Amino acid sequence: MSNIVLYTTMFCPFCTRAKRLLEAKGVSYTEIDVGMDAGKRQEMLDRAGGRHTVPQIFIGDRHVGGSDELVALEQTGDLDAWIEAAI
Repeated sequence: MSNIVLYTTMFCPFCTRAKRLLEAKGVSYTEIDVGMDAGKRQEMLDRAGGRHTVPQIFIGDRHVGGSDELVALEQTGDLDAWIEAAI
């Protein structure tokens, strides 16, 4: 499993946005679709402190949040450091 994990659902524009950002940076990630898997959805809820929206993004052991938070990390220049620390 990659050090970057995205919990997603199909047809989620915010999930697509997050994946495109990571792909543009050349970063690999593990995608876990929680749309039809109650066990994986519960795993996401547990890891994300009860947050139920998708995507929920984790870089290493750090919880990023959703796509807005991921983009904010990129805009402040902090995303690369988070990624480097997780590799």
